This record gives sequence, C-alpha cells and structure tokens, in this order.
Amino acid sequence: MTTDTHRAIDAVWRIESPRLIAGLARIVRDVGLAEDLAQDALVAALEQWPESGIPEKPGAWLMAAAKHRAIDHFRGNTRKQRKHEELGRELEKKEMAVPDFNAALDDDVGDDLLRLVFTACHPVLPTESRVALTLRMLGGLTTPEIARAFLVPEATVAQRIVRSKRTLAEKRIPFEVPRGNELTARLSSVLAVVYLIFNEGYSATAGDDWMRPALCEDALRLGRILAELAPQEPEVHGLVALMEIQASRSRARVRPSGEPILLLDQNRAHWDQLLIRRGLAALEHAEKLVAAKLAAPGPYVLQAEIAACHARARTPEETDWPRIVTLYAALAELTPSPIVELNRAVAIAMASGPAAGLELVDALTADRSLANYHLLPSVRGDLLKKLSRFDEARAEFERAASLTQNAQERNLLLQRAQACTEA
Repeated sequence: MTTDTHRAIDAVWRIESPRLIAGLARIVRDVGLAEDLAQDALVAALEQWPESGIPEKPGAWLMAAAKHRAIDHFRGNTRKQRKHEELGRELEKKEMAVPDFNAALDDDVGDDLLRLVFTACHPVLPTESRVALTLRMLGGLTTPEIARAFLVPEATVAQRIVRSKRTLAEKRIPFEVPRGNELTARLSSVLAVVYLIFNEGYSATAGDDWMRPALCEDALRLGRILAELAPQEPEVHGLVALMEIQASRSRARVRPSGEPILLLDQNRAHWDQLLIRRGLAALEHAEKLVAAKLAAPGPYVLQAEIAACHARARTPEETDWPRIVTLYAALAELTPSPIVELNRAVAIAMASGPAAGLELVDALTADRSLANYHLLPSVRGDLLKKLSRFDEARAEFERAASLTQNAQERNLLLQRAQACTEA
C-alpha cells in the first residue's frame, strides 16, 4: 500500500510541481527558494499521505504546505533582522516583508508557468544548465533521473542546478515574461532547450540505447504547455508539430534487440496515427498564425513541414522529395548551417539521384565544424554504396562508426560497412 501511495505521490509531483514552483517563485521572487519550499512540501506529503491518504486536491494541499513554510521562513528572517532593532513601527514594516500568499495565489497560474519557463531558460545560464534546470523545474525530474538521461554523474547535474539557482539570484534575474524584441530572442532560447531535450531522447548522443522515450515525452509535455501559454506564437506550435510527428515514429525506429531502423526501412503501419494527426493539426495552426502575421515561416515551422512530408507518405516512394528540397533550401537561407546543408544533400539525392547528393556532400567535407560529425561519413557512405563504390562506402561507414558515441548506432554502421565488403 505504501509503495502504491509513493508511486501516486510521484505522479502527483510531476504534474503539480511546475505550477507549485512557478506560483511560489512569483511570490518570493527567488527560483531557488521556491524550489526549496516546494521540496519541503513534498517531504511533508511523503510523511503524511501514506497515513492520511492522498487529498482530493493534492496540488492545493502542496501549495498550502509550501505557503506555511514560506511564512515561517520570512518571519524567521524578520526576527533575525530585528534582534538589534527597536520594536514598534520598525516591526510593522518588517511584518510587511511577509508576502500576502492568499492574494498572490489567486493570480493567473498560466502566467506563472510562462515566467518560470523564461527564467529557467535565461541566456545568463549555459545551455546544459538551462536543460537541467528546465527538466528539474518544469519536468519534475529528480537529479538522478536527469543524470541517467544524459549519462553524466549525479554530482555534475546537482552542481549545475545549484549554480544555476545561485546565478539567477546573484544576477537578480527578474521573474517575468520578457516583452517586445527581447521576447522573440528569449523565446528562441526556450524552444531550443525543449528541442534539445527531445532530440537527446529521440537519438541519444551516447550510451547503449538508441532512444530514451521518457525524454521525448518530457519535451512534448513542455512543448504542449508552451503552446497553451503562448497561443499566438507560430514557432511554438511549429515545434510541437515537429515533435509530435517525429515521436509518431518511435515504435518503428527500434528493433526488439534495440538496433536502430532507418527512416526508409521503417514499417509505417507502426507509426502512431494519433500523434501524426495531432502534429498535422498543430502545423496547420502554426501556418495560419504565420499567414495572419504576413510573415515567413520560422525554422521550427519549416522543419515541421518537412516532417509532415514524410508523415503524409504512405510508402517511402510517395515521399514528396522535391518539396523537401525546397523546404531545406528555405531553412538553409533562414538558419545557415552545414548540418542543414547535409540534410538538403540527402533530399537532393532522393529527388535527383545519389550523384547529385554526393557532389554537395563532398563539398561539405572541407567544413571543419563537421570534422568529427559522424553523420557526414555516414551519409557519404550511403551515397557511395548506392553508386556501387563499395570500398569507399565501407571506409566511410567505418569512420562514422569510430566517431559515434552511441553503441547501437555504432553496431548498425559496422553492419553496413560489412555489407559493403560482401557486395
């Protein structure tokens, strides 16, 4: 029974903790203190709920428990500050330092969550710290869970979180949603963090697993929250559409042995049609917002449109590769990147033949930023294989295998190298 209760408390915490921390942070104006107070409330729940049962409104219970601890905290600080001060009017002023929690908690929760998103993803923090803090504050993940997800020591994650909270406090980062031009700049940082989390789950950088589905689910949850909180931002809906469509392929991407299955080899009957429909609906909404703003689509909308081309094709042969080439060209113009160019080369190879794609890939081999990027030799090997240049293809697959840190991907690349030997 206790184990079931603890599992239920864990589920409640993942759902309620972002709202709890966000509401507290607005009141106390300190993200670190807000999380400490929320954790105190969780400890109280773990102590009391196994005996009393889970309350009808667990979120309200946690907020009330955190509120009492916050009041004790502020009153304690007030008492310390007035030890050597006169009572009377000074005491009255200090009492006013205790926030009015009952009034503050009536404010819009959505605004609080949006403030928390922008605070956790503030550019003053390094990218890896933004990721850790976002997963902790908004994903409800524990430090060990974040460490396991990114294959780093727990101490490293703990240090990142502690430093992040200290930096936000020391720099006096306001707990607010930015406005105007700053909103656009900061929103791109928020979306980048969410997409980084998704990508790490979708194609793990290192370790024994090709995918970490829990991270994809966390990113999708964060994206959906953002879409509710920023309903007029097309790039938010574009990112949600992209993640929904990409996630729809999850079951088809991995064999029972854990080995990856490449896109064109996947059984499309195993694609999740519900996620595809959700993704296409989010994309349609994003496109309407773009049209209403008389603007060009942003990078996430463009990537979602590329993903939609695959989702709409019932077979690999039905894929609209010329359309994908056009979309990658628009993406390359908007966000110039050798990785975008590599993807464009793949699309050109599918639309116009491997020789056309190889010409572009060969030009990218001179780009130093791709020197250790395993997908460059992987793509080059694939194109060489299609051109029956098997010895060269084998060498490229072997080089790609030596560069990847993911065990499952390495095994697949070595298998492809071996197939070139046997051809």
